[in-house]
Amino acid sequence: MDEKEIWSKAKEELAQTVPTYKMWIEPLEAVSFDGNILTLITAHALAPQAIKSQHNTKILEALKHSAGQDISYNIIFDEEFAERYRREKKKELQKTKNTDNSDKMLDNLAQMQSSANLNLKYKFSNFVVGENNRFAHAAALAVAQSPAKKYNPLFIYGASGLGKTHLMQAIGHYIVFNKPKLKVKYIKTEEYYNEYIKNLQTGGNDKTNRMDKFRQKYRNVDVLLIDDIQFIESKTRTMEEIFHTFDSLHNNNKQIVITSDRLPKDIPTLPDRLRTRFEMGLMVDIMPPEFETRVAILKNLAQNANVKTDQDVLEYIAENFINNVRELEGAFNKVSAYADIEKSDLTLAFAKRVLNCESRKSEISIEDVAKSAGEYFGVTVNDFKSSARNQRVSSARHIAVYLSREITGRSFESIAEYFNKKHTTMLYSYDKIKNDLKVNKKLENTVSEIKRMINHV
Repeated sequence: MDEKEIWSKAKEELAQTVPTYKMWIEPLEAVSFDGNILTLITAHALAPQAIKSQHNTKILEALKHSAGQDISYNIIFDEEFAERYRREKKKELQKTKNTDNSDKMLDNLAQMQSSANLNLKYKFSNFVVGENNRFAHAAALAVAQSPAKKYNPLFIYGASGLGKTHLMQAIGHYIVFNKPKLKVKYIKTEEYYNEYIKNLQTGGNDKTNRMDKFRQKYRNVDVLLIDDIQFIESKTRTMEEIFHTFDSLHNNNKQIVITSDRLPKDIPTLPDRLRTRFEMGLMVDIMPPEFETRVAILKNLAQNANVKTDQDVLEYIAENFINNVRELEGAFNKVSAYADIEKSDLTLAFAKRVLNCESRKSEISIEDVAKSAGEYFGVTVNDFKSSARNQRVSSARHIAVYLSREITGRSFESIAEYFNKKHTTMLYSYDKIKNDLKVNKKLENTVSEIKRMINHV
């Protein structure tokens, strides 16, 4: 079978299974079938993203039934094809006087995406779900599917670089593409603050009108996505403005989604009336990804970037970059860029040479780890080395031992020598923290924070 036959047969099945077939699937045209990959062209610029995010599974199933084997596909926006398609559609409309609004709908979607201030990069389809973020992902998807019906507000919190913004913007994209009648607005709190201050401080007789327009911009929406709300800390007038915006939206049954690097109760100077409103819906946290999830994230990055590499390279990066997704992505981008520039295969040896993680680890000493852990818990290195058995010193020491082993890779004998303890005691501390991390999210946060402190020593 050639590409035309495969696609024609697949379209027959898709016409029965895809509700938006006429808008997205019908205009696609097959142009090649090479290396088990079917290439399709489209007349709509937004189609590659929209189709992949909404109908990928159904297309793959239809292609398998059509070709009799598993095959993959690419969708490419082709300007010449787009122009030809529009001309043909125009002729059809003139003949049938059929007011097909698909192009208009697509234009509206593009405008909505732009006005919503969303980044095309962040979608549910490329968000890697693991144990660290499974509940947050489920809550975000529920909000996207039923805005203002569940979990309002939705408050997502966690350390920087773990995917809060990704999830928030994925909610916005889902609504734009699946509920186009709803108006979505995404804003970083810092940008909101700067815009508010600018309108507040600019003189002139139209100040009242400017402030009214500013307020309506964020209150006349169906879904408001506010990123990094912790930025309002100590900004009294901005907190007052957000309070009234929150009440206006919530009282009108509009969806609010908020992200922060901490819980509302941990944001100093946040007024009780604002804190209780943030806490009245659902609060979900995102933790640092575990090893398996880090590997899955790297696989996803490699596939999206069309980078060929072995499993051991991905595992090497996942073992050495453990704090957050942003760090993982940075390490992957670095090795893939070097491989591209040097025209080299991305092998384990190549990754080790570029990232040099062994050298980086050797530069961090057990003392660096102990000092950071001590600073976090408010104890000294001498306390660690003493025979003190109070709970705070003991808990801090367990974590310091665990991180000494994980980060420096030093032997338990060396760690025992530094802490002035027995080898078996170090083994107990390490195993205790390792096992507790599997069930204790608060401990995960603590360990992640101390790791960040160590990396900045």
